Amino acid sequence: MKILDHLEEWIISLMLFAMTALAFMQVVRRYVFNTGFSWNLELTGVFFAVMIFVGISYGVRVGSHIGVDALVNLLSPANRRWVSMLAVALCMVYVGFILYGSTIYVSKMHEVGVELDDLPIERWKVLIIMPIGYALIGLRFFQIFYNLATGKTDSLHLADEAADAMKLKQQELES
Repeated sequence: MKILDHLEEWIISLMLFAMTALAFMQVVRRYVFNTGFSWNLELTGVFFAVMIFVGISYGVRVGSHIGVDALVNLLSPANRRWVSMLAVALCMVYVGFILYGSTIYVSKMHEVGVELDDLPIERWKVLIIMPIGYALIGLRFFQIFYNLATGKTDSLHLADEAADAMKLKQQELES
């Protein structure tokens, strides 16, 4: 899984770099040369979609998505683990529904054969990132569920902005 972890990080970084480069190139062409590419915005949107769907998976993996766990944290470790497993199971059901729906949508777009507006690429070839992204998200939720079920962890370990802010403030005061 380390390869997949690094691949996610590389894809996110590459898409962010490509979006920035395309936007910079378009600004230079527009304001210096008084011209531009008609396909620039559409390609930037494609890169953004890839970055978002891979980024959601990355966020699940590192626990950076916002969650409300104030009540769950009051439970005993065993009960916290069961409640967390239920929450992850519900997330996997949701991801399953979206994965199924997005797969149907992409297959319909494949049948229709519609191209993007400004690029000669069939729309389904870009939209395939939806089921791929949700498959990655499902995999990440399965990993969390496995860790909960085997006792490797007892909670989801969601991002705790308040604790992070307090830690930063403490470090600031110590400096």
